[in-house]
Amino acid sequence: MRLALALLFAWLALPAAAVTCENVTYQGKSYSTCTVDPATEQLRLFLKDGDSILGSFSAIEGLPGVTALPFAMNAGMYHADRAPVGHYVENGVEVMRVIPNAGPGNFGLLPNGVFCITDDSARVIETLRYVEEAPVCRDATQSGPMLVIDGELHPRFLPDGTSRFLRNGVGTTEAGDRAVFVISNDAVSFHEFGSFFRDYLQLSNALYFDGKVSRLHAPALGRSDFGVQMGPIVGVVE
Repeated sequence: MRLALALLFAWLALPAAAVTCENVTYQGKSYSTCTVDPATEQLRLFLKDGDSILGSFSAIEGLPGVTALPFAMNAGMYHADRAPVGHYVENGVEVMRVIPNAGPGNFGLLPNGVFCITDDSARVIETLRYVEEAPVCRDATQSGPMLVIDGELHPRFLPDGTSRFLRNGVGTTEAGDRAVFVISNDAVSFHEFGSFFRDYLQLSNALYFDGKVSRLHAPALGRSDFGVQMGPIVGVVE
């Protein structure tokens, strides 16, 4: 009996697994999701190692001090030289300023937003609100368009939209205590993708990362996508 109680207390003392990845189907489309608790996991952004852009999940796994990479995903649009298109902060250092105005492509389809990470929270914030609030983010990446804004889909998303790609993005709770990263395994429209965050995951704010370049590293799912070199990457390291 004493041994059983000791084993039970030891099990309860173990930290809860805060990265949970799974495959789900919603309205006939397949999605892979990874849920992160930013208060207990080392959720970070990655761009360079010294002067060299990392560009791949394997490069992050090779960084000094990294013993495991339980989750990673491309995290925002980038130029041909893989420099971030919009605002980018890593470990408190601003690499690229905020771009508040409309522009070409999905990034400039306002409203867009910023994914802001602190030591114990992660929030998706619409860009103009981000500029007004000026939160102190340890890491931040700007992308667009917003998928869900305060519980509403982006106003430009049409239920009968015909543009379909494999897409990825992130949604967060209002409190910032949970971030859910999603990649579609089927080609989906913006309306379908945004609806997954709002209606299935019931998240109040969500941000699009990319469509033509969507990659996921999730060992729990037996998956580590490869292909073209990436710009900003978000991941959980051990």
